[in-house]
Amino acid sequence: MNKLRLALMGLLPLLVLAVGGFVAKALIDSYEQPEPIPAVAQPPLVRVIPAEKTALTLTVLAEGTVTPRTESQLVPEISGRVTKVSPSLAAGGFFDEGDVLLEIDSRDYNLAIVRARAAIDQAKLRLLTEQLQSDIARKEWEALGEGEPSPLLFREPQIGEVRSSLAAAEAALEQAEFDLERTVLRAPFAGRVRSKQVDVGQFVQRGMALATLYAVDVAEVRLPIPNAELEYCRLPLAYRDGATSENGPAVKLTARFAGRDYTWQGRIVRTEAEIDPRTRMVMAIARVEDPYARTGGSRPPLAVGMFVKAEIQGIRVRDVIRAPRSAMRNDDTVFVVDSGGRLQFRTVDILRREREVVLIRDGIEEGEQICVSPLEAAVEGMAVRAAEDEAVEGGEAG
Repeated sequence: MNKLRLALMGLLPLLVLAVGGFVAKALIDSYEQPEPIPAVAQPPLVRVIPAEKTALTLTVLAEGTVTPRTESQLVPEISGRVTKVSPSLAAGGFFDEGDVLLEIDSRDYNLAIVRARAAIDQAKLRLLTEQLQSDIARKEWEALGEGEPSPLLFREPQIGEVRSSLAAAEAALEQAEFDLERTVLRAPFAGRVRSKQVDVGQFVQRGMALATLYAVDVAEVRLPIPNAELEYCRLPLAYRDGATSENGPAVKLTARFAGRDYTWQGRIVRTEAEIDPRTRMVMAIARVEDPYARTGGSRPPLAVGMFVKAEIQGIRVRDVIRAPRSAMRNDDTVFVVDSGGRLQFRTVDILRREREVVLIRDGIEEGEQICVSPLEAAVEGMAVRAAEDEAVEGGEAG
């Protein structure tokens, strides 16, 4: 029995190998060779956008710094010691037109008025005396005189001299009164103090700059406009005959203050007298009315010295196609995918190149598919697969 068991155990591996070989042969005999499938090259996939003609209001971008329209120095017309300075006469202080900003010691000028009035009284007395003497001389000559009388006889030169003295004394009085008025320096306009160089007790001379003031009714911004951008906006130009454009283009000013952006509305009112010789730019002047007015919100005032970005309203154009800059090949070529899925090269007329888009005036028909994908080895007429991209954004359509 044991010998039989040992024999069976020795035959078992051979039996397993025989069964495995039979199964493997059956699998090999049942395998069918697959037929080769030829490889098909897929046309490249490109993104396209439809060409749509639209009307746009162009904008011209510029940057500048806010400046006052009116700025002047506070200068005394007389000399003297400062006796009073208004609290408004401080850097950053506001004042209204006619406010008293500074007073100068008036005692010398009051005395000058007294002396001038005394001189007038003396001159009047002398004139009266000379006239009485002239009347007496005239009566005596009428009673006793013969021939043509001399002007000296009637004291006419003396009377003329006294009248001149009287006129000089009256002028001196008027001058003294003017000087007394000038001891009080009033604000010539409603404005703000930029800087101050005077205080109480200081002796000031006539013509000495005491403070720098500027008006707050209007703020202006100098905006440099490149020559290439002039065709897109209508700037007011001045001519020798005095004709000017009264309705300049609107402008939106944007400034960043305390971490937030704020906007003001203004208008281009004029251009400066000359073109910048270095940059060849035209300086347009934007004006904002009442820049320090308190608005309903928390917008800060458009303060002098603030840096602003400007968007100048330009001309209105129609029937233009807006495309991203990625659609441009070279300077004036665009790829178009026709209805058969073929790539076509188009030479286009560019109206304007902006930062992210180009405005095409001619060369593409409305409804055509503009290729915006980069293609390294593009050949006219090559097959492509088109996938419509998102619409181009940017600009103001209407």
